[in-house]
Amino acid sequence: MGRQAQHVYTDPASIRQLESLIDELPANGHVVLLLKDGSSCDGVVSMQPSVQIFRDVDERVGINARVQLQRPDVPEWSRRFWLDQILRVEHLDSCLAGES
Repeated sequence: MGRQAQHVYTDPASIRQLESLIDELPANGHVVLLLKDGSSCDGVVSMQPSVQIFRDVDERVGINARVQLQRPDVPEWSRRFWLDQILRVEHLDSCLAGES
């Protein structure tokens, strides 16, 4: 298992939180991610994320997930975000109305 993540989660509440965010990130959904560091980023979800098994820097095994955003008007642009760094998801289209 060569997947590394800064943070991994094993407790049920944290895993449920990650899964809840995944439900807010449908493939092709246009969203704004409001991040825990105060920044934000908008784009289109390239593929709905899924929880995966990673190791953290201390070699602990646990769960995390990443989402990739793209911008159709800028084909070479894309960014990836760890779900545990997302504070809130705002929807800019009708895939899922409202906010998480």
